[in-house]
Amino acid sequence: MSEWSTEERLVEEAVEAIGEGRPVVLPTDTVYGLCTTPRAPESLSRLKGRGPEQPIALLASEVDILLELVPELPEHVVRSLLPGQLTLIFQNPEGRFPLLSPLGTIGVRVPELRGSARRIVTRAGAVAATSANRHGGPDPRRLDEIPDEIREQAVLVDGGELPGIASTVVDLTGAEPKILREGAIPAADVLARLA
Repeated sequence: MSEWSTEERLVEEAVEAIGEGRPVVLPTDTVYGLCTTPRAPESLSRLKGRGPEQPIALLASEVDILLELVPELPEHVVRSLLPGQLTLIFQNPEGRFPLLSPLGTIGVRVPELRGSARRIVTRAGAVAATSANRHGGPDPRRLDEIPDEIREQAVLVDGGELPGIASTVVDLTGAEPKILREGAIPAADVLARLA
C-alpha cells in the first residue's frame, strides 16, 4: 500500500469516529488534542476523568468555518486573534453547542493545523477539543506521552513532537479581556492585539 492510501484510510477512520462521537487524538499547533463531535462530547470528559461541568472548546480548521457555526461571534475580534495558539471564550446567547459548556459561554479555537489533522477537522466541520491528558495531568507533546487509557480508546493521528505549551485562554465575556491561562502566546501580545 502506498503512503498516500494509508494516510487516506486514517483520515477516513478519524472522520468516521468523530461523526459517531468516538474520541480521536489530533496534533494541534500547541499540544495533542482529544477530539470528537461537538454534539456528543461525553466521551472526552469520561476519558479525561473530569465532570461535564468542565467546558470543552469548539475547534475549527478555519476562521470562516467557525464564524458560520457561531455567527454571533464578534468577527473583528475573532479575526484579529485567530488562527493561532489561543482559546477565546465568548458569551453564547444563542446556546450553540450546549453540551460543550454549562456556563452560557463558548470557548473557540482555530489552531494552525497541518496535514491530516487539518483535513480531518475540515471534513468534520468542527470538533469538540480538549488536551489529550487526564484531568490535571501534563499536556502531551508526543503520542507516547498520552495516557494509555486514552490511547487505547482513541483513533491516533501522529504529528511528531509538538511545541508542548497549551494555548493561551482569553475570557472575552466581560467589558475587559481577561487572561485565564497564559500559554503559548504571551498575555501582553494578546492584549496589544485587542487594544
